[in-house]
Amino acid sequence: MTIGAVAALSGKRPSSIRYYEQIGLLPRAARVSGRRIYGPDTVRTLAVIETGQRAGLTLDEIRALLSATPDDQAAIEGLREMAIRKLPQVKELIERTEIVRDWLEAAARCECPSCQRCAQPAAPARAGARTGAGRPGGGDRPADTADPG
Repeated sequence: MTIGAVAALSGKRPSSIRYYEQIGLLPRAARVSGRRIYGPDTVRTLAVIETGQRAGLTLDEIRALLSATPDDQAAIEGLREMAIRKLPQVKELIERTEIVRDWLEAAARCECPSCQRCAQPAAPARAGARTGAGRPGGGDRPADTADPG
């Protein structure tokens, strides 16, 4: 496949694909008449890279993930340690996202004329919640002290 075909299938820009090749996340593409030609496994590798990035992995951590082989116990153990280290961060991100979702759902239902007059009760705080999880008009503060919004 040409770089354009890989870009179309993966949703990545050709410049990103070339960069990943340059830093060793993708193997060097074969050249035919000066054009890069990629195998079908490249699209899968790009999907792994994207998934790793969405999970908060660095490109170096993704490189380690991609280079691990089933018989390399040290690499497998390193990946396991990385997963254990990253899991709490992902759980916290999910929790914050759920708080934002709850707030937006409350805001979408709100029919108050202003944020200061919002009668929406504050939502119960979730573990690890900082502020702002309550009514759309002003987080966890009483309605008469909420910031105008």
